Amino acid sequence: MSLVLGIDTGGTYTDGIILDVTDQRVVAKAKVLTTHDDLTRCITDCFRELKCDAVHDIKMIALSTTLATNAVVEGHGGEVGLLLIGSEPIDKLPAAVCEIIKGGHDAAGKPQAELDVEEVRNAIRKMCGRVEAVAISSFFSVRNPEHEQKARELVREMMDVPVVCGHELSSSLGFYERAVTAVLNAKLLPIIASLIESVKKVLREEGINAPLMIVKGDGSLMSESVARVRPIETLLSGPAASIYGAVYCGKVKDALVLDMGGTTTDIAVLSDEVPKINDEGAVVGGWRTRVRAAEINTYGIGGDSYIQIDKDKNLIIGPNRVWPLALAADRYPHLVEELSLQWETKKFNSLYSQPTDCFILVQQDIAVQMTTTEKEAVQLLKEQPHTLQFLADKMGTKTFFLDLSRLVEMGILNKASVTPTDILHANGRYTRWNREASILGVKMLAHKMGKSYQEFLDLAMEAIINKIALSILQSVVNFEGKDFDIQDEKGAMYFIGKLLQPKKAGRLMGCSLEFNLPLVAIGAPVNVYLPEVASKLKLDLIIPPNAEIANAIGAASGNVVEAVQVLIRHDDEQYIVHAPWERKVFDNYDDAIAYAQAEAAKKAAVQIEKAGAADYQLTTEKEEVNIPGWDILMETRITVTAVGKPKWLS
Repeated sequence: MSLVLGIDTGGTYTDGIILDVTDQRVVAKAKVLTTHDDLTRCITDCFRELKCDAVHDIKMIALSTTLATNAVVEGHGGEVGLLLIGSEPIDKLPAAVCEIIKGGHDAAGKPQAELDVEEVRNAIRKMCGRVEAVAISSFFSVRNPEHEQKARELVREMMDVPVVCGHELSSSLGFYERAVTAVLNAKLLPIIASLIESVKKVLREEGINAPLMIVKGDGSLMSESVARVRPIETLLSGPAASIYGAVYCGKVKDALVLDMGGTTTDIAVLSDEVPKINDEGAVVGGWRTRVRAAEINTYGIGGDSYIQIDKDKNLIIGPNRVWPLALAADRYPHLVEELSLQWETKKFNSLYSQPTDCFILVQQDIAVQMTTTEKEAVQLLKEQPHTLQFLADKMGTKTFFLDLSRLVEMGILNKASVTPTDILHANGRYTRWNREASILGVKMLAHKMGKSYQEFLDLAMEAIINKIALSILQSVVNFEGKDFDIQDEKGAMYFIGKLLQPKKAGRLMGCSLEFNLPLVAIGAPVNVYLPEVASKLKLDLIIPPNAEIANAIGAASGNVVEAVQVLIRHDDEQYIVHAPWERKVFDNYDDAIAYAQAEAAKKAAVQIEKAGAADYQLTTEKEEVNIPGWDILMETRITVTAVGKPKWLS
């Protein structure tokens, strides 16, 4: 029996499973709320809720996490100095200090200018005491890394901080994107190190002595030692784990995969059990990187999506996330009394918020400057959470003038309001928390919209289902390489309207589509929404067993994958091998190919062993690219891929 503990920390829930990979059987499973202010707390809760006698027989822990993604989006991380060699930046960079140095190479890997060692030393001196890590990116370093390597030596001589080189993180062209990747990797070093140490501390406290693996953005696994060096590769770790969980649970090779959580719905496409990879690199928090990651379309529709009624009485769902009223009132029961009083008095006027909004103080020690109104509201919230109306009454003002949105955006306050989870509580389809609070919230929004209670419930369910359906349609458009937003196309929306509401009064025809792939749906809410979505779109739907914790299963069932790419180009009757570690010249094409294949295989073997695999296979691909329109070889790409199971399970 080979047991693996899989943990996925999502935006709303942290899922855990103990998986017997020999029998492909889930031994135990758990789902707890994610504690964003302290991830170790929810991981500890997850361990303890598993309640399994076999927990001490676990051979490996696999963790997928949103920590790196959230840190990049929120701009968190260590202070990083950037040595930019050979070119000015084309846009802003996420570095605290940036020094531009002459040097770099051309497309053939020849120096465009010699690296001035003293200039590098002067740049490093300016960073001493100001940064926690140094990133280095040199022009065309993927064709010749020598300037990055030399600069790294100098940094290590003069500073005792981690050093990150762009050529070691990506072999793709794109000087700016590679610089961004190097800086973000350096910023994430202390964050991922802290997470790993925290998880290991929890493991020790629970008496679990097993190695820790981390899920990468392409869904594969890497050892904790590699994750400490290349934390950037954990970007989009959570959604990638979901994809492989769908493969494992759904037993499919080709499919659309939809993961609906509390915060978002993520959609990907599978081909032969492998997700489509974003060749351009993941874009996170507005930063375009060169990180290999699954191509995932993310939409702001989940169980915790904020439901609002706008000034024109339109129903809006998402993309912002709030606490469900049911959950807030379950933790703070006095909120039911405040909501009841508000319903009785029919006080529903507000410019910045919904009548159902409640506020919860998250940060007690607040360092930012606040207005007098904000300070007064925070003082009241230090006692306990309150509705917006309660705060306005206590402060002697109108909700119309009480704007707390800035404090919510800064993470000082959390907002609770009506969400899809509350709709399910109100209609009785899911009643885990305080149903009375959900019913009160729905009554208030129905009143604001001018609808009856049941009419509003039906409209909200229809809107949620249609939004999920639109997300699927948009994803298919994106996956097929089309660059347009369906909802901006009046013609497209004319037919989609007939597709989603075929029996609407006055319509002379309906509309239907045909999908060539089934849809595998995972996540806690999919049993409620996806059957109706699939019916509207005429999709073959698969909701596999354990769909609600498929993310954690994906983490536990992943493989270790490492790839090495080498480029060979013809220049002046010579063949130049551009490897991530060197530039080497050959007079003979066959010799260049043989060398590239052999060295790439050696490097791939070393990398996959460092990443935590023992029993692995190497595959070599050779792609020859000709000059367009001519039978003349331009370049040859050698890619060696190593794939294996974690060595603790071999």
